Amino acid sequence: MAGGNGVLGKDDFLNLMIAQLKNQDPLSPLDGTEFAAQLAQFSSLEQLANLNESVSQSVDANFLLIQSVNNTMTANLIGKSAKIGGNELEYKGQDSVQFGFTLPSNAKNVTVNIYDDQHNLIKTINNLPGNAGDHKLSWDFTDNNGEKISEGKYTVEVKADDAIDGSSLNVGVFTIGKIDGIKFTDSGTKLLIDGIEYDLGSIMEIIETANKLSGREPKWQL
Repeated sequence: MAGGNGVLGKDDFLNLMIAQLKNQDPLSPLDGTEFAAQLAQFSSLEQLANLNESVSQSVDANFLLIQSVNNTMTANLIGKSAKIGGNELEYKGQDSVQFGFTLPSNAKNVTVNIYDDQHNLIKTINNLPGNAGDHKLSWDFTDNNGEKISEGKYTVEVKADDAIDGSSLNVGVFTIGKIDGIKFTDSGTKLLIDGIEYDLGSIMEIIETANKLSGREPKWQL
């Protein structure tokens, strides 16, 4: 009888052969050549089934090995600083957050606006440097009146004009923080940075301690 998926397996094939032998006509037994062919088919079926099982086990073993190696390598990131792509900041009571932006070319009129989840303007930072490259800022989670904001998610928007033709520039935003821990979830690996979870895929750069000591760390503008 076929399995639950309606496909005959090697055991089903063997049972059919046995039933055929039991119920054959004694006066007209199964031809030897035909029986040998059926045995050959059964042998091939069994070999294919064993091969399929072996391949499946090998794939599972390789997946577990790769996952284990990735988890070990990811765990080595704890204690390092990371540059995370994205313009979203989250406030959960921490003292401050470091974030930055990347100017694709020299710019003028560089302004940072920070909005709450209702798109209300919370903070504006003016008179920022306009040279091309990365620039880092620190925000203490206060609004334009110096008052502490409410916990929640906030969005950073950077406006800048090209220094030569005055056209609006597409400015990338990032966050910087220390990796405090790792979480392995069904949806993927998460990095804990200043108490906030980030997807591993959102990491743009890992800043090594050695780079700081040797002077190779990116020169951020404050």
